Amino acid sequence: MELFDRRKIKVLPISAKDSKTRIEDVIINPDSPATRTENYETVKKIADQIIKARKNNRAVIISFGAHLIKNGLALVLRRMIQENYVSHLVTNGAGSIHDWEFAFHGETEEDVEKYIAIGQFGIWDEIGKYINLALISGARHGKGYGESIGEMIHNELLILDNERIKIPHPFKRYSVQEAAFVKKIPFTVHPGYGYDIIYSHPACDGASIGKTSEVDFLSFVNSVSNLEGGVYISIGSAIMSPMIFEKSLSMARNAAHQEGKKIKDFMIVVNDIKGSDWDFSSKKEPPKNNPAYYERFCKSFKRMGARELHYIREDNRNFLLNLYTALKEDLKA
Repeated sequence: MELFDRRKIKVLPISAKDSKTRIEDVIINPDSPATRTENYETVKKIADQIIKARKNNRAVIISFGAHLIKNGLALVLRRMIQENYVSHLVTNGAGSIHDWEFAFHGETEEDVEKYIAIGQFGIWDEIGKYINLALISGARHGKGYGESIGEMIHNELLILDNERIKIPHPFKRYSVQEAAFVKKIPFTVHPGYGYDIIYSHPACDGASIGKTSEVDFLSFVNSVSNLEGGVYISIGSAIMSPMIFEKSLSMARNAAHQEGKKIKDFMIVVNDIKGSDWDFSSKKEPPKNNPAYYERFCKSFKRMGARELHYIREDNRNFLLNLYTALKEDLKA
């Protein structure tokens, strides 16, 4: 089988990229007022359950897609990490990349249509080089994907083959991966090979991506094993989050079953903006000829046998800010 040689690619510096988003333009202050919607009473119920779970040392897992980072919610998540409201953060490869790019460059996103026309989409040197080198280093030391990136951001340094590579991250105060690394809570990354722009770079090493991703997956399963009495929140992740959750829950329940234990007393919260004509609170799931059957972010989670499932249909900026506000109000009460 003939393979493409990545060494043929002309890689340009990140300074040559016209970015669409500056972190300082989109960042949301965690203490700014949130617009309260009809969902706020449900959000307050979720906040109550989070506080109860953390007091009992049960898992509170927040899984999210890349748009949460691009929408400027990093400081809200950082505050939730620092104040011990969350025990595990989960994202896909793109979520990790945008978080890193903000920390390193202060900007992210590009005009895909413009750059793909000239074969330059995603082919930026520092993004592919530093993230891949961090994963190569992390794999050699048995570390996970998210931990490897968070450590690089925090220390502003990579050590590889006895070489110390200094990498300034002037905007690391906005990084969720960095905050999780400092707090020593898991930030796991669950990529699909070929999905992300780092695979275009000649420094890409598939074995290191696979090893660090495996560490992160098993870390995620371990947290799901502690979900009895806890909360699982999925924000804007239609595929990654439900797919890894159902496999992890099955693994965790398999082990629990052998010990005579159960994992069923937990809350699932799904936040997205997509509407549906199917009532997922009913006992029936949609038939295969209904488009709602293929909405995994609702259907898959409904199948998980949780104590309760809440679908919050609203912008993730409003949802997360309202949730943090409700958590603060709960503590004051």
